[in-house]
Amino acid sequence: MIEVLFGESEAASMKAAKSTVMSIKTDGPTSIFTVGKKQPPPRKSSGWIEGTSADVICLGFQLDIGNIKEELDMELHQQSSRFEKELHRLLHFLEEGEPIRIWYSEAPYSLCGFYHLCSILCHYENEVCVVKLPEYRVHTDTIITPQGWGDVAADEFAGYLPHEHLLSHNEQRRFAQLWNELRTYNSPLRAVINGRLCGVPESFYDFLIWRHLTTEPVKEARLIGNLLGTYQLGISDTWYAKRIDAFIAEGKIEVLEDCENKYARVIALRKDMEP
Repeated sequence: MIEVLFGESEAASMKAAKSTVMSIKTDGPTSIFTVGKKQPPPRKSSGWIEGTSADVICLGFQLDIGNIKEELDMELHQQSSRFEKELHRLLHFLEEGEPIRIWYSEAPYSLCGFYHLCSILCHYENEVCVVKLPEYRVHTDTIITPQGWGDVAADEFAGYLPHEHLLSHNEQRRFAQLWNELRTYNSPLRAVINGRLCGVPESFYDFLIWRHLTTEPVKEARLIGNLLGTYQLGISDTWYAKRIDAFIAEGKIEVLEDCENKYARVIALRKDMEP
């Protein structure tokens, strides 16, 4: 089974889940080590998934941001050539008739990746299964609400397999149609509104920046970290950094201490912009 995910951290966790076995020592606690392994150990509670790390495909194009009508926005997708290689690997597996399992969530980057992938899969006859990240999961006496598959540990993936279901060709065509509609509109940004993926203007999340930025100096990395931690909307730090660059160019944000690493520079709201 070929596993497809849309973020680098989640793909790395899946690779661990596909290539880790458990070895139980007679003289000590369980030890975990990484090896290639086609069959997981016969433990119902284990978090391992059958296969090897070579079965994992990462399509981390961040398709919720930038131009999707013609080609990727290279400024935002600096690692796109590597993901293109991953896409070619996936096409090879499809040509070989391999079954595909897609792990996606409601995060905009993931939902965009899922729709885009369906526009490819609908031209093939391969078996396609999907596992959509549920809104929450009950773990002992705690309710866990992951924002994306990147929040799921490697040994927890198998626990989500009960949510797996077959994706019909009609469903693939429907999601492919939704992707084509997004490409036609080709907004600079895509967001999930009331459960529906929509094209929105680039200013859509700007109010969040203004809510947290004041005339007090702050490192850009801290500001963006606060935004990501507070709202957990599934959008990337890249987008916030791009908008901050735009506001600096417009003179709305001051750079008090510049740095070659943009995330390390100290910024503040211009005093005459303060409400």
